[in-house]
Amino acid sequence: MNSIGQKSYSHYKTNLFLAFPVVLSQAGQIIVVFADNLMVGHLGATQLAAAAFANSIFLVGLVFGIGVSMAITPIIGAAYGGGKRNKSIRWLKKSFKIYPYFSIIQSICMALIVLLFPYLGQSEEIVRLSIPYYLILVASIFPFQYFLIFKQYAEGLGNTKIAMFITIFSNLVNIGFNYILIYGKFGFPALGLTGAGIATLISRVIMPFLFYIAYKKMKLFEPERYFKEKVTITVKSIKRLFNTGIPIGAQSIVEVLTFSLGSIMMGWIGEKELAAQQIALSLTSFTFMAVSGLAAATTIKVSQYNGMNDKKNIVNTVKASLVLVIFFMVGSVTAFISLRYQIPKWFVPDPEVIQITASLMVIAGLFQIFDGLQVITLGALRGLEDVKKPMIFLIIAYFPIALPISYLMTFTFNIGPQGIWIGYLVGLTSVATLLLLRFRWKMKQL
Repeated sequence: MNSIGQKSYSHYKTNLFLAFPVVLSQAGQIIVVFADNLMVGHLGATQLAAAAFANSIFLVGLVFGIGVSMAITPIIGAAYGGGKRNKSIRWLKKSFKIYPYFSIIQSICMALIVLLFPYLGQSEEIVRLSIPYYLILVASIFPFQYFLIFKQYAEGLGNTKIAMFITIFSNLVNIGFNYILIYGKFGFPALGLTGAGIATLISRVIMPFLFYIAYKKMKLFEPERYFKEKVTITVKSIKRLFNTGIPIGAQSIVEVLTFSLGSIMMGWIGEKELAAQQIALSLTSFTFMAVSGLAAATTIKVSQYNGMNDKKNIVNTVKASLVLVIFFMVGSVTAFISLRYQIPKWFVPDPEVIQITASLMVIAGLFQIFDGLQVITLGALRGLEDVKKPMIFLIIAYFPIALPISYLMTFTFNIGPQGIWIGYLVGLTSVATLLLLRFRWKMKQL
């Protein structure tokens, strides 16, 4: 009985150990966004609006690219878990030959989108300022792709710390160059918003170089350094990477679009409601950050146990993550509901916005429990390379269910801004249920 408890405890410990660096990396990214907005905001409202406009479009392409690269982790994890390190290394070499071409094609497609900027309802000044900034961000995708290959490979081997240290360091570089290039310090010209873009580009060029140094120096990558076998690219290997990666990228886009469209609907109600929406979303992004770290840990361990054909430990890993996320989210719900009038005051002094935000936070608290369940289960299914059906589940739950309910509740039944979040809640409950049933079915098939 004691050994059973100890084994169960080890899953909780391992999942937290893997998740914590991922959470810190994501926290660093949020801090950079905050610092960007703070520094650009001092230039004026027009520059801040131009940055927000460019980032909102860039984010869609970025999350898709990151999602496509995430295919590497479960493939590497399965090979590594099955004791086939050389197979893992072959996939690393293949990734370095395949993904850069993908990032070039992606960058060209994203760059061409600037041709549509004048037709997206923005002022001439916002369009003028946003185009060079956006194109510099697009240029950062190519070097960032090399970092992602290293990162996802290391995570497949069960190491999330290297990416954390590199991400935190590059974030500090980004903030430092922001200050220098935006305002023109230490003899550099003041480049304004363009300077913020260049700072991001510099940090993303540094990231793969730092990972390459780790690759050359660390004992973890010793087998990779001594691997001399020539690797050839086949249609089969390309298909495996993209058959796994594209659905993951599509899942990310579906989620981004759902919340973006919800925000657009909130803007139809009024400015105060939209402000409340932004506060509520920023609060849920902090809790989501912790959960997505656990989901990444779940993907890593499930893929490794899948390589061992160890069904029992796959189930135990997922159970441990689900228990952890439920405990965390119950704490979040309690905080959201009990402090719903206090927390919004940190953001705005407006009593009406505070009141609206407080009402949204009650639903957001409940929504987080199901969000946590769906994110963990999605991570587990990714570890099994089961990504196409989950993508379909997300599309069904968000587009024909969540968004129409949001619209009906808000504009037909006149519930107000809470109606949009009721739609989110129904959508997340639906997708969490479908994903849990899918995972249960997959376990029966193993």
